[in-house]
Amino acid sequence: MALSAFNPHALSELIFLAVSLNGFGGICLTFTSLTLPNMFGAVSSTVMSLMIGSYASSAVTFPGVKLIYEAGVSFRVIMWMWAGLAGLVFFNCFINWPTEGFPTPDEVDYSKIETLQEPPSSDEKALGEQLSPKNGDVRHSTEKLPNGSDGVPNAAPFRRSVFSPIFLWSLITMGMTQLRIIFFMGAMNKMLEFLVTHGEEHPSEQMVIEAEEKVSFYSSIFGTLQLLCLATCPLIGYIMDWRMKDCEEEKPRPTGTEPRQTVVPKRDRKIQKVTNAMRAFTFTNVLLLAFGCCCLIDSLPLQILTFILHTMVRGFIHSCCGGLYAAVYPSNHFGTLTGLQSMISAVLALLQQPLFVVMVGSLNGDPYWINVGLILFSLGGFLLPGYLFYHRGQLLREKEARDKRAAEREVLAPNNGATNGYKPHSNGVAAVEA
Repeated sequence: MALSAFNPHALSELIFLAVSLNGFGGICLTFTSLTLPNMFGAVSSTVMSLMIGSYASSAVTFPGVKLIYEAGVSFRVIMWMWAGLAGLVFFNCFINWPTEGFPTPDEVDYSKIETLQEPPSSDEKALGEQLSPKNGDVRHSTEKLPNGSDGVPNAAPFRRSVFSPIFLWSLITMGMTQLRIIFFMGAMNKMLEFLVTHGEEHPSEQMVIEAEEKVSFYSSIFGTLQLLCLATCPLIGYIMDWRMKDCEEEKPRPTGTEPRQTVVPKRDRKIQKVTNAMRAFTFTNVLLLAFGCCCLIDSLPLQILTFILHTMVRGFIHSCCGGLYAAVYPSNHFGTLTGLQSMISAVLALLQQPLFVVMVGSLNGDPYWINVGLILFSLGGFLLPGYLFYHRGQLLREKEARDKRAAEREVLAPNNGATNGYKPHSNGVAAVEA
């Protein structure tokens, strides 16, 4: 961008390359940092939503850059400073490069990390020798659970995850939502201008000046409200983490003074994750419909509420999708599925260009019928929570069947022991070999 500013007419092709690299670098930085919430156990979705909110709220820097430019700072200086800040991010990532990936909470039990003061037992030493080439010392690392991706020889193939109904429905929901919110961002200035001029073919000079001032004012408000992403995204993360702590088992006491007991979880973890994702997507789609309805109302002050709803949906939908993929898919599929979903959503979002051409062309700048069509299109977002509701019913029936079989085995076990063999020590006398 800074190089193209030296001669915009000759170097304008660099602008497309710079914008593409800026978007690609930002999305890569975001996706690679989504493994960090795995360190936070039952509140991982809340931390993930906070990170996505910080990424989405970074758009507030653009109104700041606009103010700096209007204050007299040249565009080239601003871009060189921007490149310097990007270089600091690169060196920070390079210096803080993790030696190994972060395992998911389902793969690791962080509550069983032992303190340095406690000497390891002989069994733990043997386990530490087995895990040392991969996970390091058992006192400093985490305990690998048997359902981890590395411990399962017959892991689910990636093809099964891609063609699963949940992922296919999420593509429809994410593509529709991305098209909705990106079209609004691209056509917002024209929409605001239409609310002032009401589509007059030959507006007066005073009306043109008023439209420019209104558009600039409300655009600044929209940019500033991007900070709401950081403030509101933890709400959807809290919904995704609702009652997840109740699903965790009570861990054994570290000291050997009392008998160790393990309490059966009150809630099934997988069912609770699917239930929370269903509620989160439903809430987000309701906000998306409310946002679309506000776009239909011919009122400039009401557009502030439209900006708020747009900002909330923009942060919520990515948090919901990331939390859903982390809940139902293996950890080694999370990054690829997220990237594939983003690519397909970006391709669908390209439809904003023909919609914008139709709006400013045949519709004379009136976005009403475009917004009506997008509202009807937004109803497709409820297909994913609808399928999650159906999938949750399947999981509940499977859990009931497992519990029933376990109860039957518990009832039959004492009877089998009594009929198929003698009971040792039944007469109070120790058994003696023949």
